[in-house]
Amino acid sequence: MAADRTSSGFGGALREARERRGVSLRQIANATKISVAALEALERNDISRLPGGIFSRAFVRSYAIEVGLDPEATIQEFVTQFPNDSVTAGHPATDRGEDHEAVESDRRLAGTLLWLILVSIPIAGAVLYFATAGRTAAPDAPPAVAATAPASDAKPVTGPPPSPASTPAPASTPAPAPGPAQASPASKVPAPPAVATPPPAVTPPVSDHLSVSLSVKRPCYVSATVDGRKTIDRLLQPGARQTIDVRREMVLTAGDASAIALTLNGVEARPLGKSGEVVTARFNLTNFKDYLPGR
Repeated sequence: MAADRTSSGFGGALREARERRGVSLRQIANATKISVAALEALERNDISRLPGGIFSRAFVRSYAIEVGLDPEATIQEFVTQFPNDSVTAGHPATDRGEDHEAVESDRRLAGTLLWLILVSIPIAGAVLYFATAGRTAAPDAPPAVAATAPASDAKPVTGPPPSPASTPAPASTPAPAPGPAQASPASKVPAPPAVATPPPAVTPPVSDHLSVSLSVKRPCYVSATVDGRKTIDRLLQPGARQTIDVRREMVLTAGDASAIALTLNGVEARPLGKSGEVVTARFNLTNFKDYLPGR
C-alpha cells in the first residue's frame, strides 16, 4: 500500500476538524481505544500504518464521531481518496497465501501420521512377541518317589533274663538310613523362571484440530478467518468470549493486541502484542506451541 505523506488532503481535513473542536489525539485514543500512532498516521495520510479493510474504515468512523464530522460522508471521502484494494477489501496478500499455506499444513500433517504408523508397526510386533512368550507353560517337575527302609529281622534272645538292677537303660533307636530308591529334595528339577511381559507401548494420540478460545478485555475490532472462511469481522465488547475449532489454519487480526486473551488447546497463550498495537497472527497444528509460555 503506497503511503501519501502530505500535510493536506483527507488527513489534513481531519486534523483541522479536530483542532477546531479543541480535542487532542490522546483524548480521541482514550475514547476510541485506537492507538495515538494510528491516529497520527491517519492525519498524515499514511494509510500503510493502518490495518486495512474494515479496520481502517472503523478507525475513520470513530475519529469522525469524536471531532463532530458526519461518519458516513467521512468514510466515503476516505474510500474515494484511497481506492486501493487494501483499504476497501482488506489485505489481499493474506487471502492469496492462505491456500498455499493450507496445502503445506496438510502435507506436514500427513507426513507426521505416516511416521507414527511406521514407528508403531515394530513396537506392536515386539509387544505381540513378548505377550506370546509369556503364555508358554513351564514343564512340570517329576514326582518324588518315596522309599521305605526295610524292616530288620528280629533275632530271639537266649539265656536267663537280666535282673532289674543290671538291666541297662534302653538306647535310642537310630533313624533308618535312606534306601537307594529314596529321592532327596535336591533331585527335584526347578521350574524355569517366568518371562516378564513388558507393558505395551502407548502411542500418543495425534490431535486433528486446534481449539482456540478468545476473550475480550476491552472494546476491540477482531477479524478471524478459519480454514478459509471468515468467522469474525466486527467490534467485540468487553466480556465477549468465543471458542473456535480449527482444522487447518486460523488467521487472526486484532486492532488492540493486548485487549484479547487467547487459550490454545486449553493452555493460556502469551499476549499477541502491546496495548494499541494492530497485529495479525496465524495459528495451525504445527506452530501453535510457539505462542505458548516458555517457547
